[in-house]
Amino acid sequence: MIRFLAISLSLVFSLTSCSLKTTEGLRLIDLNEVAKLNKVVENLYFSNPEIDYVYKAKIKVYNKNFGGILIVKKTGLENHRVVFTTEFGSKLLDFQFDGDKFTKNFVVEDLDKKFIINILRDDFKLLITEKSDILEVFSSEVHNVFKTQSEERFNYYFFEKETGKLQNIINTTKRKEKVEVDFTSTQKEIADIISIKHNNFKLTIDLEKFKKE
Repeated sequence: MIRFLAISLSLVFSLTSCSLKTTEGLRLIDLNEVAKLNKVVENLYFSNPEIDYVYKAKIKVYNKNFGGILIVKKTGLENHRVVFTTEFGSKLLDFQFDGDKFTKNFVVEDLDKKFIINILRDDFKLLITEKSDILEVFSSEVHNVFKTQSEERFNYYFFEKETGKLQNIINTTKRKEKVEVDFTSTQKEIADIISIKHNNFKLTIDLEKFKKE
């Protein structure tokens, strides 16, 4: 009997530890109920090739701070260029995304470490990816939430029901949240403020839309 209780408690704790905080309190929607919805989730924040997306940027890696201007430009159907410079114009990094192909054009020495480049690559890829196939749909009083595949991980897109704006993207494994992206926007297609935080690595990115004075 004691052994049975021990096994039962172990199973309960195991199941509890495996659950994601991201989906707590959300209601899983039967996909048949939302057949009229698109099977693809869209992030429109960097989707317009006519716009140069310019942000004041702060990137913090461990105890090192990098500040300047981040420019994101859509250069083709699935192509984006991401350039980070100091306020005086000195280049800190220059990335090119062509579909699934990634090119490092330039990275300043302090950031030129493979694991840092890989993290920055994945962060910017998360920001600029416009369309992803939906795996599951969840709902709360405030949000519609769409789960998508991201290689061996998953992305959860939180859209505010009232406005239709994308407010958060949370990147997870099956058990843990890894990256959280928060958007503040006055328009559906342009984010005014973007914050990226890693839960298992000391790297943050803060972006504020550049306003011409």
